[in-house]
Amino acid sequence: MCQIAFEIPNEVLYDTKMSKDDALSYARKAVALQYYVRNGVSLGYCAQIAGTDKEDFIHYLSQNEVSIFHFDDRDEFLEEMNNA
Repeated sequence: MCQIAFEIPNEVLYDTKMSKDDALSYARKAVALQYYVRNGVSLGYCAQIAGTDKEDFIHYLSQNEVSIFHFDDRDEFLEEMNNA
């Protein structure tokens, strides 16, 4: 597994009232969200990156108005709804 490190100024942690652990969790989730949205990385891998299980990552996506359902057009969506 690859590890990536970067620096966050102490002032940012102070201003946001985040601990180092809070900042790490925030960064991991933000990176996972972007991998999911922009690169189509799987839900499972993104949950791993975020440091959560799939259910919690799905909830995080929902909080950020990102759906796990992808439809090419309205007709495909309606067809799926009728099959549910």
